[in-house]
Order: sequence, then C-alpha cells, then structure tokens
Amino acid sequence: MNQPLSRFAARLRELIANPQSVIRNPQFSELALELFALQFKHNAAYRKICEARKLTPLVVEHWTQIPAVPAAAFKELELTSLAPDERIAVFHSSGTTELKPSRHYHNRESLAVYEASLWKWFQLYVGRTGDLVFLTPNPSAAPRSSLVYMFETVRQMSGLPESAFTGNIAPDGSWAVDFAATIQRLKMASDTGTPLTLLGTAFSFVHLLDHLAENHLRFQLPNDSRVMETGGYKNRSRTMPKSELHALITKQLGITPHNIICEYGMSELSSQAYDSESHHLSSTIHSRFFRFPPWARVQLISPETGREVAEGATGLIRIFDLANVFSVAALQTEDLAIRRGDGFDLIGRAQLAEPRGCSLMTT
Repeated sequence: MNQPLSRFAARLRELIANPQSVIRNPQFSELALELFALQFKHNAAYRKICEARKLTPLVVEHWTQIPAVPAAAFKELELTSLAPDERIAVFHSSGTTELKPSRHYHNRESLAVYEASLWKWFQLYVGRTGDLVFLTPNPSAAPRSSLVYMFETVRQMSGLPESAFTGNIAPDGSWAVDFAATIQRLKMASDTGTPLTLLGTAFSFVHLLDHLAENHLRFQLPNDSRVMETGGYKNRSRTMPKSELHALITKQLGITPHNIICEYGMSELSSQAYDSESHHLSSTIHSRFFRFPPWARVQLISPETGREVAEGATGLIRIFDLANVFSVAALQTEDLAIRRGDGFDLIGRAQLAEPRGCSLMTT
C-alpha cells in the first residue's frame, strides 16, 4: 500500500466531509502540487508523459502548469499508482463495442474518496427528495459503469428502501429502459403523492418520453419531484436540444424546469459537475451552467493556442480533480464548453472526437 498517497486521500476526505472547510485557490494549488509530486513519483506511465514534456515537480510552480493527460490515454496506458493486486474495481468509459474503453482502476481507499466526493456534491445539487428511480441497469448487470456505481452509492447513502433500478441490458449490449417497471413507479408516486427523483442518461429519457407519448400517457408527479439527466444521445436515440428535452420532461412528467438537474461526469474522474439556474455575474440573462466541487478546478483551453480562453469564449474542458488521488488528477477532455466564471456551459464533443458518454455504455 502506498502510504503517502493513502495519507493524502485521508486528508482530502476530511476536507470534503468538513462543512466548514473552504478550499480557496492558494490551498488548492498547494494540494495540487503535493499530489502532482506524489503521482509523478508513483505513477510510472504519467511520469513518462511529464518527462517528455519537461514538466516535473522541480519546475512546476502552480496547479495550472501541471501536465494534463488526454482522456484517450486511459485507453492505451495504465495510468494508475495501484499495483495489480491492489485493484478491486475498474471503471470503463462508455463506447461502442468496436472501441477500446478507458480503464480507471480503484482500490478501497480511492473508492472511499470517490464516494465522499460524489455524495457531498449530489446532496447539494440534487438532494434526497422522495424515492429514487434509476433508468439504468443495476450494478450486477453493469459492474464497470462509473455512473451505475454512482447511482448505487447514492441509493445506499440515501437510505430509501423503495428506490429501484428500472433499466436492463438489451441483446446488443446497450442499455434499455424497462417501461413497465418505470411506469409502475411513476403511477405509484402520482397516486401516493410521494415525490420522486428520476435519474438517467439523456437517451433513456428520450426513450421513456417517446414511449409515454406513443401510449398517450402523461404524469403530474408530486411537488418537489426531480429529474437528473446526464450523458448524450450518440447512436442510441434521436437527438434534441437540451431545452427541448427539458420541455418534454415538464410536459410528460410534470417536473418543473427548476427541478431538472444536469450532471457532467466521466469514468476517468472521481468528481462530477452539476448545472444550476443562476444570473451570471451582472448579466440580466438567466442562465444555467456547470460547476465542479471545490476540490476540483476547470480550465477551458483553446485548441489552437493551448492557453485558457477568455470569459464567454469556447474551449476544450480541462479538469484538475484532487479526488483522483491514485490515478491522474489533471485530465484533458475532448468536450467543448463556454467559459462562465468558475463554471461552464457545455456544448458537446469536439468534431472528429471519438463518441463517448454513458449513452453508449456496454458491459
């Protein structure tokens, strides 16, 4: 067991759990540089990448200078500080069966940090209103899905016995919604007046909403019911603008727009971002944008210059996630977004980037 990384993980969990802790920029940079030095020393594949760029702990002075690894590198390299006999779980990126998935390895300590990170931010943005219904397969059917692991963690920590997974695995290996089981849950919530939180990928919601429309079904779920949607549509359903999807959710399920939450996460990360309704700075335009928790930072990088873009400009999302203790904290994605203060408006995948998103998950 790697004692220095284990000690860092324990300290980070304490910071996350402490409601009084505030990780301001100087402390974040200090923690990030400490973690970078540990990962440089104990993660051989990452060390080679850093040395090739001539960026080592001896020359890097700020977290923004720490080398970021392309998410695609997790497909080819074992970017982990964990020895093979320490790994008890692996999360695969979503993708078609023709694509090689990324691999993010975990031990008990890294899963503990992952769970602490996801639960703290989930509680703040989504909360624990009513029973939970997950439009995904259960953990035994999708053991390598970080999204399903997240949902199971939420289910256990919420302590809601009536919560359920109402998805399954289709014959082609893709995810499908069990319409009968889901509709039963929707009817139960409507009949009893118990709020419901419905969680799933965007494509699963499209399938469910289409099924309801085809069968002339519409629900008015109880007040405080919520929807959390994540992922994209690639190859699994028709696509639609987010505003259109949310309008259909309101029309077919009776969920107010304020109670529709979007999540952004990746199998290569241990923290997630959520969007919220907010007036951006002094603007009079009402907008929603994503934010990561205080133990993570985001930069939007120009693909032309490699530098951080200005406020309101578009760039590729780069994330530094302190919760990625045993892998690589600095990750360069292929997702485009618009910079909005300390958050971002998600646009989608850059052209020519490989399709990804939980919408393509296979077992």
